[in-house]
Amino acid sequence: MQQPSLFSPQQQGIKLSEFNDRIATVINGSRALQRQWVVAETSDVRVVRGHCYMELVEKDDRGNMVAKVSAVAWSSVFAALNNKFSQVTGSPIKTGMKVLVQATANYHPQYGFKVVINDIDPKYTVGDMERQRQEIIDRLTREGVIDMNKQLPWTLVPQRIAIISAAGAAGYGDFMNQLQNNPYGLQFYTCLFPASMQGNQTVPTVLAALDRINQHIDLFDCVVIIRGGGATSELNSFDNYDLAFTIANFPLPVIVGIGHERDVTVLDYVAAMRVKTPTAAAEWLIQQGSNELTRINDMQEAVVSTVRDTVGRASEHLAYFTSMIPATAHRIIDTNRVKLDSYAKNIPLVAGNLILSQRNRLERAVERLGDAVASALQREQQRLQALDDKVTLLSPLNTLRRGYALVRVGDKCVTAASQLQQGDRVTMQFADSAATATIDQPINQ
Repeated sequence: MQQPSLFSPQQQGIKLSEFNDRIATVINGSRALQRQWVVAETSDVRVVRGHCYMELVEKDDRGNMVAKVSAVAWSSVFAALNNKFSQVTGSPIKTGMKVLVQATANYHPQYGFKVVINDIDPKYTVGDMERQRQEIIDRLTREGVIDMNKQLPWTLVPQRIAIISAAGAAGYGDFMNQLQNNPYGLQFYTCLFPASMQGNQTVPTVLAALDRINQHIDLFDCVVIIRGGGATSELNSFDNYDLAFTIANFPLPVIVGIGHERDVTVLDYVAAMRVKTPTAAAEWLIQQGSNELTRINDMQEAVVSTVRDTVGRASEHLAYFTSMIPATAHRIIDTNRVKLDSYAKNIPLVAGNLILSQRNRLERAVERLGDAVASALQREQQRLQALDDKVTLLSPLNTLRRGYALVRVGDKCVTAASQLQQGDRVTMQFADSAATATIDQPINQ
């Protein structure tokens, strides 16, 4: 078979524009790709000359992206969509929001594929924001920390205040003005720990401020986190698990005054005290001092009243006792005079009875003493007789009478035959007399 030459005619193709037209015909003509409600998350949102460009993305449970498409809301519809969205959610369309949009697939032969957004359901976004907030609250509840900050004891009058706020914020200024110009003249000692209170830097800067406060924990009685009013969307940063967990576990009571009374964030659920505005936070602190002043004043009045009552009663008692002194003294004297007369009359009788009693005791003692002496004398006589008998029994004379003899050589007594020498003259003492002898031959020698 003959191989085709490199210079032989090639297979004919269609133009790119025709190919793109075919794609456009398929995509733009498909009813399944027209005005479909799509759930997605916004990314890279930007507005250029009235048109809103963005990426619509889908992520799995681990946060991994599984789908992405470029989308646009043309200026002819974007202004109305964004206004409707802001009125319901309190925030314009921006990056990182879960949205439910009505989308149409569009392919332009020159500009390529793009999804056109025709409508948006803001209620879905509100529900998702509330769902995320509730998930955080449920997690903190399961972990058992949601009420920990509420359970901390308060200082009787919190006066040393650590403040987390933006330095130039109107809310911070309102708080300080209310605190410093309180009608009771209460003194508060404040220290500002600046933080960004809106935008992406809110969470890291507030956490950093809490960390700095924790390093000087002994200097403060409580922490106040305040931010003035504004768009509801600007408060979304406070619906953050890490921030809520840190406040729930913080070792000082935390007061949260963020936004308006209608605004509620996760921090309101974990803080020891939630107030509606920064001014209300100052009013609450002032009220604690006012309550204590009232209690002290009440105690002062009670002490003064008690002292007055006590002094009055004491004066009455003193006057009564003063008036009773003469009569009481005469009564005591009369009573004791009667007792003295009675004692005087009874002295002879009592003395006689006492002498008689002592005489009887003495006679009994003499009798007992004689008996004791006689008994002791008898015992001693018996002991002496026993000693005499023992001396008599052990007397050398009695021993000689039993047939023994006392042998002496000169003035020394002989107690063993080995002590005798040949030619020794010995004297033998018997019971009745003595005899002498000469040793011819010692025994056992």
